[in-house]
Amino acid sequence: MRRRIINFFMKSLKEKYNKIVKVIVSTGIGSVKDESRKENIKKSLTLIAGQKPKVNQAKKSIASFKSQKGAPIGYSVTLRGRRMYDFLEKLINITIPRVRDFRGLGLNLIDQTGNMTIGFKEHIVFPEAAVEDVRSAFGVGVTIVTNAKTKEKALELLKLIGFPFKK
Repeated sequence: MRRRIINFFMKSLKEKYNKIVKVIVSTGIGSVKDESRKENIKKSLTLIAGQKPKVNQAKKSIASFKSQKGAPIGYSVTLRGRRMYDFLEKLINITIPRVRDFRGLGLNLIDQTGNMTIGFKEHIVFPEAAVEDVRSAFGVGVTIVTNAKTKEKALELLKLIGFPFKK
């Protein structure tokens, strides 16, 4: 009986605090036709995230995009636990300050459900990306998923972690 009470209170304590659930790092390769370039993108994303990416396939054919059902259209990596926190530390302290003309993250990056998505036009801002890959630069999207229910609570959590928002 005592264990059930303790477990109940521990679960309710865990539910009260907002936290980061996962980080998703993704990129699109829909317009890339060259297989060697796709492999280079996959290797770069592996270095950036520290984990092998999953291949995202097209769910249906779209003629205007010239995509067929089942064709690879992107790569994504889902980070949780220790790798997630290591990636976030690197993102906050090294990568974001390396962005050209950076003046802070906008509040519009956080959606109504408490998740934040940051888009980088070039993967070169990450320290793992090799400088010789400048000619084949690609965009990277980073989505930070929180269990916060509102935008305000997510903003408070992300500020506490150390994300530099605009004043």
